Amino acid sequence: MGIIVGASLSVAGALMQGVTRNPLAEPGILGLMAGAAFAVVFGIGMLGLVDNTAIPLMAAGGALGAACLVYLIARWVPGGTTPLTLTLAGAVVTAFLGALTSVAFLLRENAFDSYRVWLSGSLAGRDVSMLLTAGPVLLIALLLSLALARQITALAMGEQVAQALGVRTGWLKAQLLICVVALTAGSVALAGPLGFVGLVIPHVVRLFTGSDYRWIVPYSAVLGAGYLLAVDVAARMLFRPAEISTGIVTALIGAPIFIYLIRQRAR
Repeated sequence: MGIIVGASLSVAGALMQGVTRNPLAEPGILGLMAGAAFAVVFGIGMLGLVDNTAIPLMAAGGALGAACLVYLIARWVPGGTTPLTLTLAGAVVTAFLGALTSVAFLLRENAFDSYRVWLSGSLAGRDVSMLLTAGPVLLIALLLSLALARQITALAMGEQVAQALGVRTGWLKAQLLICVVALTAGSVALAGPLGFVGLVIPHVVRLFTGSDYRWIVPYSAVLGAGYLLAVDVAARMLFRPAEISTGIVTALIGAPIFIYLIRQRAR
């Protein structure tokens, strides 16, 4: 489960960075992860939907809704959908949905006792049957991402360049949105909201592959799988017999790297 979640989040981050041409893009920062988590919390606590087949669908709806909301906010502000406005809109939506999630917890504390660890991002104690539900969707989305990788390289150079090379940019963005939503929703359903994985791994991969997405996407999948697996083992072993949530460790590692990327972007 750790391997497939790590690969999915890393590829989702790589796709978002390529489409938006924003080096700070990833499912957590642009609100998709908060949207998926809120939808799952709302469905479980308010609607009583605890079936393993319903949770990935709720997560997908929440991620898609958050993505649309971020895009609309960024388009509404002066300047349009620039990398900066998308990042700021994502931060606003993430904070807002996080507050709503906290309210839901306070209103239905008993309903969420078994989901407190999940909400911090953890692979511990997860039901393997969830992998049978979300796993096939994640694998299909990963394969589609690999198939679209060549066109993402053209799109990352600009829409006009991509269109000149024969890429149907509108159709490509729609397919990539489906991939990102599926990868994010499946990952949140399995392990909760794990931040910074999709931000860190693609940047590390670019250090030795360059900007060709034919290599960025597969290497992100491989490196992301190994990274999350290693982080999860560290979270379980460092403070034995106590265990730290995997999401806490990914945030501790990813936050300094995020600050570094912002400084580089500002320069």
